[in-house]
Amino acid sequence: MIQTVSLGKTDLKVSALGLGTWQWGDTGMWQYGQGYSQADVQAAYTASREAGITFFDTAEIYGSGTSERLLGPLALAERDQVFVATKFAPLPYRLMAGSLGKALDASLKRLTLTQVDLYQIHWPFTLLSIDALMNALADQVEAGKTRAVGVSNFSARQMRKAHGALAKRGIPLASNQVHYSLLARAPERNGVLAACRELDVRLIAYSPLEKGALTGKYHEGARVTGQRKQFVSAFRSSSLQASAPLIDLLRKVGAAHEGKTPAQVALAWLMRQGALPIPGAKNPTQALSNAGALGWSLTDDEFEQISSLQVEQ
Repeated sequence: MIQTVSLGKTDLKVSALGLGTWQWGDTGMWQYGQGYSQADVQAAYTASREAGITFFDTAEIYGSGTSERLLGPLALAERDQVFVATKFAPLPYRLMAGSLGKALDASLKRLTLTQVDLYQIHWPFTLLSIDALMNALADQVEAGKTRAVGVSNFSARQMRKAHGALAKRGIPLASNQVHYSLLARAPERNGVLAACRELDVRLIAYSPLEKGALTGKYHEGARVTGQRKQFVSAFRSSSLQASAPLIDLLRKVGAAHEGKTPAQVALAWLMRQGALPIPGAKNPTQALSNAGALGWSLTDDEFEQISSLQVEQ
């Protein structure tokens, strides 16, 4: 039986681990079309589904819409079994709340769907007020174009305001998608994790493996090309030595669970925190590796040991 979690106070129950599709179609950071292809990401989707994953997250800006175009037809083929989340980019030229509805229509067209399961505001930095954005989201729920609504990169204060605005329309805030991993633990300090727990809002954790840093491969000297070289160079120079004890502990804990990898242990730790991690996958091998975080759990002692190692990039 696959592990499931609810999206806040909605009736949506999704797999406890999702799949993020930022890499699908992104030719800058992720080099789509060079090291991997459409066939690879389609195979990643299939592998994820076979492993029990039901939650897939995309956004209109991923690959300038390519991610939605790749994901949509795959989800359409089994629409009653998968949950699709996408995001509205509140860009400066979008000065009217009505632009959100038009953007969702465009996303639905790219996805070849009539409804998404979760529609999120991608970031809070916008000329539109939070109240205007939440009312626009509520309108889309009432129009039947999305089943639930969420936010992304919102602070605890901003999330509370969004939650209150939606409550006036009788709609729960389902989620807040933020950067959260063992190397990026700001949500524990800035009140976001606590606010999610208090308000019953699901924290969706993006970049849960820090672009591969928590796999341990950079500690082993793995090569990387493209724009990611800048990230890897910065990580190696500032964090490689500091994070080595954490990677060693993740390896030790994984060995006690039939050889789970550091990445799988890192994802299991996030799930134990109540987060819904959405690691990416460019191919079926990566997708199956991610899915290996499901079906088992850390002991209390293991969870406390890992939690006590505070390492930031």
